[in-house]
Amino acid sequence: MKVVITAAGPSLDAQVEPRFGRAPYFVFVDTDTMELIEAIENPFVGQMSGVGVQAAQFIADKGVEAVITGNVGPKAFEGLRLAGISVYTVVGGTVRQAAEKFKQGALQQVGGATSPAHSGGGWGRGMGRGMGMGLGMGMGRGMGGGRGMGTGMGANSMPSTASSGASELSALKQQINTMQQMLEQIMKRLDSLEKKGG
Repeated sequence: MKVVITAAGPSLDAQVEPRFGRAPYFVFVDTDTMELIEAIENPFVGQMSGVGVQAAQFIADKGVEAVITGNVGPKAFEGLRLAGISVYTVVGGTVRQAAEKFKQGALQQVGGATSPAHSGGGWGRGMGRGMGMGLGMGMGRGMGGGRGMGTGMGANSMPSTASSGASELSALKQQINTMQQMLEQIMKRLDSLEKKGG
């Protein structure tokens, strides 16, 4: 099966990118052979609005059957749904690991958006839009240098299955795990920028 995985880089060993519309790369994988089909730099990542919808159309035109990502907004999800593309979520790991989990049936298919609209932020808008818990990181470097990194972890993104205390506890733990992984990615990026002289 041909799937696409949102990624921080253009290879099977790149980290999975938690944002759909603002993912730096779309990595296309054949899950039958576990081979890389192609990796394409996201042409919409720098646009101010409509990114999720455009990315969904771009993906649909590539003939994939499934998208694997961290979060997807409502407009992007609807575009993918109308194109007959299933959406699966994964937290952290590499593209290869995500493809393997998908092949094993270990990923959960989502029936709707997993983040609110406009949670990703645009270029230069800083990190943390849409985190919903007072954890905005404010790390935009001015002049368009800071990439938006909102997680879409507001109250609206709680899974609909969180009706009992146990399932809500599980959902909250998963959110904490997601935020910890995103903070690690932010720290790595900061270290990288500081080593380059900011």
